[in-house]
Amino acid sequence: MSFQLEMLPPKVNGEEVPLETVKVMRELSKAHRSLAELKGYSEIVPNKNILINAITLNEAKDSSEIENIITTHDELFEALSDDKYLKGAPKEVLNYKEALWHGVDLINTRGILTTNMIVEVQAIIEGNNAGVRKQSGTVLMNEKTGEVVYRPPETENEIRGLLGNLENYVNSEDEIDDLIKLAVVHYQFESIHPFYDGNGRTGRIINILFLVLKDLLDSPILYLSKYIMENKQEYYKLLQSVQSEGDWESWVIYILKGISVMSVESLEILKNINRLIDDTSNVIKEKSPKLYSRELVEVIFKEFYTRISSIEEGLDVTRKTASNYLSELVSIGVLEVETRGRDKIFINRKLLEIVKS
Repeated sequence: MSFQLEMLPPKVNGEEVPLETVKVMRELSKAHRSLAELKGYSEIVPNKNILINAITLNEAKDSSEIENIITTHDELFEALSDDKYLKGAPKEVLNYKEALWHGVDLINTRGILTTNMIVEVQAIIEGNNAGVRKQSGTVLMNEKTGEVVYRPPETENEIRGLLGNLENYVNSEDEIDDLIKLAVVHYQFESIHPFYDGNGRTGRIINILFLVLKDLLDSPILYLSKYIMENKQEYYKLLQSVQSEGDWESWVIYILKGISVMSVESLEILKNINRLIDDTSNVIKEKSPKLYSRELVEVIFKEFYTRISSIEEGLDVTRKTASNYLSELVSIGVLEVETRGRDKIFINRKLLEIVKS
């Protein structure tokens, strides 16, 4: 007998589910503590946009990898440093990054999360405007018996009705803690499965947008996709357990643990990058004091690579001066240089290694 998705708030056999159990509340306390520490650090740290950019690229890479869109940091570097490499898996990862930032901009501008905003995000991920499904999606079957365990909603009216209900649930104020609501929202969106493709990646972006919407983060720095990727079997098992057994408690605890674990890891990455920025500044001051400026350091940490034109524009200097600056940074070991076609690319290898670890 297949499961039919109900409107929110969560119900089992028509009865509303008590989500704030003792076990859930125990994990909830840990998740809030870790997330608050991450947010607090991100609000006071200098060079914030530099740090966020590195975290966001990791999130994009791992969220795409969950969907078997496999790429390496080196391939992403190729794509970022030259548009001619922008195809295949690297392009899809960078589409995700663009979609994530577009979603954050929409949240900051409008102060709500709507179905239309979600459709916009998915369109950037997929690079098309197919929009909400107008026909049935993939059913979930028991591999042993062949029985249909779950059938996503099939008609556009049904899908839009569920999305409208989800939108109301996201934007309403109630007594349920927002991190618990995040777990519910993620489950519900993935179960609605509203698009022909890109549902998983869109859902993971919604996680981050929800945290920004609820002021639990002020920027997309929670690197949550890595946790799902490393615990993917449990993720799908627990999704199915909600559908087949109404086991909301285990699902909510899984998401809360993910928030705790990845808040700690994201915080460590942010601290490592910030330490590298400080160390790099000190190296330049010590070895090339006339070269040092805060603006120069910001430019070479904006991406994993720097072009001569980046220094020209960022510091408002001539091309020759920019070239001399970068050559000096190579000579003192701050950057490495590679030739790509007619261009020289100056790589911040230490920053790349932090993000790859």
